Amino acid sequence: MARNLVIVESPAKARTIEKFLGKDYRVEASIGHIRDLPERAADIPAAKRKEPWARLGVHVEGQFEPLYVIPADKKAHVKTLKAALAEAEYLYLATDEDREGESISWHLLEVLKPKVPVKRLVFHEITKTALERALANPRDVDMDLVEAQETRRILDRLVGYQVSPLLWRKIRPQLSAGRVQSVALRLVVVRERERMAFTSADWWDVLGGFRGAHGDVDAAIVSWKGKKVARGKDFSDEGVLNNPSKNVVLDEASSTEIGDAIRGSEARVVQVEEKPYQDKPAAPFTTSTLQQEANRKLKWTARRTMNVAQRLYQTGWITYMRTDSVTLSQEAIAAARSLIKEAYGDPYLPSKPRLYKSKAKNAQEAHEAIRPAGAVFRTLRQAESELERDEARLFTLIWKRTVASQMANAEGMLTQVRIEAGDALFGTGGKSIRFPGFRRAYVEGADDPGAELMDAERLLPTMTVGEGVEVTKAEARGHQTEPPRRLTEATLIKELEAKGIGRPSTYASIISKLQSEYLFKKGSALVPQFTAFAVITLLEKNLPWLVDYDFTARMEARLDDVALGQENRIKVLDLFYFGENGLKDTLETAFEKVDARSVCTIPLGVTADGKAIDIRVGKWGPFLSSGEVTADIPEDTPPDELSVEMAAALLKAREDGPRVLGTCEETDKQILLCNGRFGAYVQLGEPEGKTKPKRASLLKGMEPEEVDLEMGLKLLSLPRDIGPHPRTEDPVVVSNGRYGPYVKSGDTSRSLAKPEDLFTLTMDEAVVLLDTAPTRGRKGGPQAIRTMGPDPKTEREVKLMAGRYGPYVTDGKTNASLPKAADPDTLDLAGAIELIRKKEGAPKRPRRTRRARGS
Repeated sequence: MARNLVIVESPAKARTIEKFLGKDYRVEASIGHIRDLPERAADIPAAKRKEPWARLGVHVEGQFEPLYVIPADKKAHVKTLKAALAEAEYLYLATDEDREGESISWHLLEVLKPKVPVKRLVFHEITKTALERALANPRDVDMDLVEAQETRRILDRLVGYQVSPLLWRKIRPQLSAGRVQSVALRLVVVRERERMAFTSADWWDVLGGFRGAHGDVDAAIVSWKGKKVARGKDFSDEGVLNNPSKNVVLDEASSTEIGDAIRGSEARVVQVEEKPYQDKPAAPFTTSTLQQEANRKLKWTARRTMNVAQRLYQTGWITYMRTDSVTLSQEAIAAARSLIKEAYGDPYLPSKPRLYKSKAKNAQEAHEAIRPAGAVFRTLRQAESELERDEARLFTLIWKRTVASQMANAEGMLTQVRIEAGDALFGTGGKSIRFPGFRRAYVEGADDPGAELMDAERLLPTMTVGEGVEVTKAEARGHQTEPPRRLTEATLIKELEAKGIGRPSTYASIISKLQSEYLFKKGSALVPQFTAFAVITLLEKNLPWLVDYDFTARMEARLDDVALGQENRIKVLDLFYFGENGLKDTLETAFEKVDARSVCTIPLGVTADGKAIDIRVGKWGPFLSSGEVTADIPEDTPPDELSVEMAAALLKAREDGPRVLGTCEETDKQILLCNGRFGAYVQLGEPEGKTKPKRASLLKGMEPEEVDLEMGLKLLSLPRDIGPHPRTEDPVVVSNGRYGPYVKSGDTSRSLAKPEDLFTLTMDEAVVLLDTAPTRGRKGGPQAIRTMGPDPKTEREVKLMAGRYGPYVTDGKTNASLPKAADPDTLDLAGAIELIRKKEGAPKRPRRTRRARGS
C-alpha cells in the first residue's frame, strides 16, 4: 500500500509524475476543479434553493460568501479520492503553481477534509530533479493566492450572471458578458469602427531606375522641387494631408510629367550614408508571447497553442506554460549556453549570460519563462521522433526561442542613398548582414505582413557621392491609403497585455468565447458581427466603467495586491458591487432606462436621394432598414464593407421582390432568384400553405447576375441521381453539400474537383472517383485530429475527429458533430463533453429500413 497520496489536476500529469516517484507514492488526478459555483438550478443543494441569491451562487449581502457545489459528474470521482486518502499517511497537493492551481488545492482540502499531514508541492517543470526538490521543500497552501483567485471567480460570476440578462432583454437571448471578455470585444469593435470611419486618400509617386558603374538600383521619389512628396503615412484617417505646407501630393498627371522629364537623363548621387546596426534577440516566451508567436508562425489559435503547451508540460517536455515572466533560471541559462557553444561555436556565445526583465504590467518575476524542461534540453531530433506533430512543432518554437535568447547579437550595416535627377530627389536603402548571431537559431515573427521583407538583407551596388548615374526608368505609381489593420488573435493578445487587462492564461478561453458569439475570422483577422456593435454600444452608454481599459487594468492590479496579502478581498468586492456607480446600482438603472431599439440600431448613412439606412440587430440576426423596407444582410459581411450603396441595392432587391428567371415546363411554376440571410438562392414557385417550395443555393463563386433559367433549373435538379452503381446497385448521387460538391453511393462519398462536375459527371467517372482512396488519411475513414483527454464521468478517451461530413467528437461510444459556428481549434475537453452529453440526451431517430428491391 502506498503511504503517500499525491493529487494533481490531470491524468496526463499524473502519469508523468508516476514515472519519477517510487512505489510509496500513489498519484491521482482531481481532473480540474472538484467543486465550483453552481452552473444550473439543479446543482443547488435543496437546503439553499429557497435563498434568493442561490442561483447567482454568491451571497452579496453576506460578505460575498460563495456557494460551492460538487457537480454531479464529479461526485463519483470525489469518492475515489476520499477512498485513496483513507489509505494514505501523507497527502501532497501538487496542483499547478499559479493562482488557479492554488485554488484547486484549497478546494481539495475543503472537500476531502484530510486527517493526515498535508503539504503543498510546487514545481516549474515535471522532471525527476524538480520533483525531488519540491518534495524536499514542501509548503502550506498559500491562502493569499487562494483569496485572489476566489475574488476573481466571484467578480466574473457577478458580471457574467448579472450583465448577461441585460443583453438578453435589450438585444438578444443567450448573449454573454464578461469582466475581461467585454473589454476585449470592445477593442475589436473600436478597431472596426475606425475602419468604417476611414476615408481613403489617393497619392502617387515615381519609381526610378538608376544605372551606376557597379550596378543598377531602384529608388522612389523623396522630394520634388524641395518639397517632401507625401506618402500614405502623411495622411490622416479622414483622408486629409497632415502638413500641407511641408508636403506635396502628386497626382497621376504630375507624377507622369516628372517621369517624362527625367527618363533617359543624367542623374548624380548626392548622399551615401552607412552606419552599423545590432539586433538583439527576443526574450524567452511568456504565455502571451507564445500565443502571439504561434498565431503568427503556425497560424494557431490561442486555445490550440495552450492545449498543446499543456500537453508538453504535463509530459515533461517544457516548463510551466502559464507565466508572465521572461526570467530564466541559472540552470536553464547554463543549459542554453552549453548548447550554443557546442552547436554554433564560441562567436555565437556572449561573454555574459543575458538577463531579461518583463515589460508587461503586473508581471510575476518569481516565475520562470517557458522553456525546454531539464538541466539539459532534449534535442529537436528527439522531439520529431517522440512527439506528435503539433507537440513537436510547438516544442521546436520554444526550443529555438530559448536558445536564441542567450545568443550573440546580429550585426550588419545599413546604407542610405540619395540620387538627384533634375528637380526630383530619389532615395533607397540597403541592409547587409555581417554576422547573423541569434538569427542562426530564430527570428521573431511580425504582425505587419511586410515587416519580414523589410527585415531581409537588401544589398546595394557600391556608389559614391558625386557619381553620375543613368536614369533607366521612371514609372508613375498610384496608391491608396489603407485603413487601420484589423486585430488578429496575436495583436489582440498584445493589446490586452500592454493595457494590463486580464491574465495571459485566460486569453485563450476569452477569445474562444468571443468567436463563438460575436466574432468571425476573415483570414487571420478578427471581424466583429453587428451584434457586437449593439452590445458594446449598450455597455459604453450604460456601464462605461465595465468596458473602460484603465478600470479593468486597475482591477487586475488590485487582484495582484490581494495575492500579495496587501488588499482585503471583501473590500474589493464591496467597492465593485455596492460602491458609487457600482454594478448593483448601474444595472438597476440600465434595466429601466435602456431603449432596446436605440442600442440595436446602427446608422449606416443616407442615399443620394435622401433615404436614411440603418443596420438593425434583431432576434434572428442583423438586417437593413429604410422606412418600411427591410432586407437581410448576407451572413459574415464585414461591417466596414457594408457601404450605403451596397445596402441600397439589397433594399431595392427586397423591395422589387425575387427576380423571375422563367417557368419550369414540368411543373408550370416560376423559377425565382431570391436573396436571403445566407446569400442568393433559386426557388421553385411560391409557398403553398405550410408546404415550403424547393430551394437550391448558388454554387461557390457564382454571382447572382450569372444565373439564368437554364442554370436555375440545373441547381434545382440537385441532388442528381446518375443511376445504380454497376457493382453494388446502390444509387450514385451527386449533390452540393455544406462542404462543397460531392458524389455518394451507399456509405462512400468523395468530393468533386469543380462545382460544374455536378452537372457533367458520368457514371464511369463517378465509379473511378468512388474507388479512389480518400485524401484525408492513408487508411481512409475518420482520422483523429487530436486526443482531448478522458471524460471524468465515463473515463473514456475523448477525441476530435475529421469525418466525411466535417469534424466531430467521440468517446468511442457516442459521436457528436460540431455546430457550424464552432472552431475545431478552439474546442476544449469541456466543450467536447458537453456536445457528447447533448447527443446522448437527444431523442433517437428511428432507423430507416431499405425496402427490398422489387417490393
